[in-house]
Amino acid sequence: MLRGIDVSAYQSSAFSTDGLSFVFVKATEGHTYVNPKLTAQVKTARDAGCVVGFYHFLWPGDITAQAEYFVGKAPEKAGDLLAVDWEANGDGTHASNAEKDRFIRMVKQLRPNHRVLLYTNRNYWLTVDTTSYAGDGLWIADYVTAGKPRIKASWRFHQYTDEPLDRDVANFGSKAALKEWATGG
Repeated sequence: MLRGIDVSAYQSSAFSTDGLSFVFVKATEGHTYVNPKLTAQVKTARDAGCVVGFYHFLWPGDITAQAEYFVGKAPEKAGDLLAVDWEANGDGTHASNAEKDRFIRMVKQLRPNHRVLLYTNRNYWLTVDTTSYAGDGLWIADYVTAGKPRIKASWRFHQYTDEPLDRDVANFGSKAALKEWATGG
């Protein structure tokens, strides 16, 4: 298992990369928000040689505008990963299954040379999701032992805690294997 983290504007841009193989950075939300620390957080991850991923927090409605906004704001470099964060938003609503699936497919069309993942929590995966569509891979949040999420589906990434920050593991044997997968190998 490889170690990684995911960060957003809530975390410092000078996070520790010791022992990390990958970092996911929140890029956008809806069709108006961009993480103000995006550039600095990406630099920290790239300077450490980590595989970098970007995620978009999906809101219901205007999926085309959100997908275009996300790919327009997330840096584009070969081997970068893209993900959609699908869960309840601040007002308690969430994008539908059809919207989630459409967003993933649109991002794959807009960035055909990049892996596109679904990030969601265990509850959403087991009780809200009806299609099991996760694009190129599932990134599941379930706060249990690292690498042992309580689901039967295949997963690529597992967020196992959010204290003191979001910590993840990747189901790859080596950083080289993750890099090869990320570049389409």
